[in-house]
Amino acid sequence: MMSYFFYKRFFDLVVALSLVVLFAPLVSVVAIGIKCSSKGPLFFRQQRVGCKGRLFPVLKFRTMHVDLSRPIAQTSNWGDGVFAFGGLLRRFKIDELPQVVNIIIGDMSFVGPRPCLPETFSSMPEWAKKRVEMRPGLTGIAQINGNTALSWEERWRYDIQYICRCSFWLDLFVILKTLTVVIRGEPKKGPIP
Repeated sequence: MMSYFFYKRFFDLVVALSLVVLFAPLVSVVAIGIKCSSKGPLFFRQQRVGCKGRLFPVLKFRTMHVDLSRPIAQTSNWGDGVFAFGGLLRRFKIDELPQVVNIIIGDMSFVGPRPCLPETFSSMPEWAKKRVEMRPGLTGIAQINGNTALSWEERWRYDIQYICRCSFWLDLFVILKTLTVVIRGEPKKGPIP
């Protein structure tokens, strides 16, 4: 198992550094699109719960109008406050691209449980809190099997099952399946592979 985590981290670093170079032109286009669509910062930072319960700032491209009075809540691709270009970024998961920096730093991995808000973590049942035994991921099994169509408990069960079954091949399957989700859109609920 130790070798799995070593190779997982090696894979994360090599792929993340390659993506920084590969997507540099896209980042410029996204930056211009955000700045032309809405006043405010380019990036959205939010505290999330990472491995072993450690808090870290997750990075995303900003997709919503700045509204400090808005309560913290999950928002759909075209939800209230999302500007048109931001909805497009959300649909194709481009808003998540800055999390490659989180991966390079070591706060995240490409595959793992999605990092949750501290408020969500504190309200989880004890069995679900085991999801912080691994680095959170840019994508995971819940994201390829329904994501926001799932209840929180269903997502947490996927996360725990991933932790129990993690392997290089499962990670590779999740990454490839994520690419189809980006192209085709969010899937309906599905079984664990």
